[in-house]
Amino acid sequence: MKLGLMIGALCLASLGLGGCSSNVPQPDEYSGFLKDYSRLKEAKSPSGADVMRWVDPKLNVNQFTSVYIEPSQFYPAPQPTAKIPQSTLTAITHYYDQALKRELSKSLPLASAPGPGVIVVRPAITAVSSKTESLKPYELIPVALVAAAVSTASGIRDQETDLATEAVFIDGRTQDVVAQVVRKGTGKPLENDSQVMKADDVKNVIDGWASDLHQSYLKLKQ
Repeated sequence: MKLGLMIGALCLASLGLGGCSSNVPQPDEYSGFLKDYSRLKEAKSPSGADVMRWVDPKLNVNQFTSVYIEPSQFYPAPQPTAKIPQSTLTAITHYYDQALKRELSKSLPLASAPGPGVIVVRPAITAVSSKTESLKPYELIPVALVAAAVSTASGIRDQETDLATEAVFIDGRTQDVVAQVVRKGTGKPLENDSQVMKADDVKNVIDGWASDLHQSYLKLKQ
């Protein structure tokens, strides 16, 4: 019994590390940014990541000749902390914008505004919360540092940096939603609970999101 409790505690404490926990976004993690979550289905991204996704079965991506990427935002609006200062939050959204433009412009010209023939991408960095009961919960903040409070032979486990996104894709002519996705990822671990998080710690996550989005477009085009 004690061993079972220990394993259970380890699974909770190491949320996001894989194995015991799921990388599929759960309904209680949805932020409210999307208007309708009921159509989302579990799927695999082109890179093999677990996502929740919906694509209009009538969608013909060949009707779009350009893409307009709205500036990414945090939803809900975060409160900066000592570990996650405003400079980090700003840098994360700026990098998200750059990554999306870099990847999507490989196949479609960037538009300056929505309109006929334009697909609109509306991205957000959304809330992630820690459910580790023995630790302070981080709720309604866009980036959660999930501490694994388990001692190991080498000391206390590193702090995890988790990031989540929700994005909606809109027909620039009709304003109809044609696709939406919810996903999350884990960035570089921080060395301890006092290290300040930087945008560099999650750039690998954002790069993966942007690349998968471009690859998904190519698959739909085929």
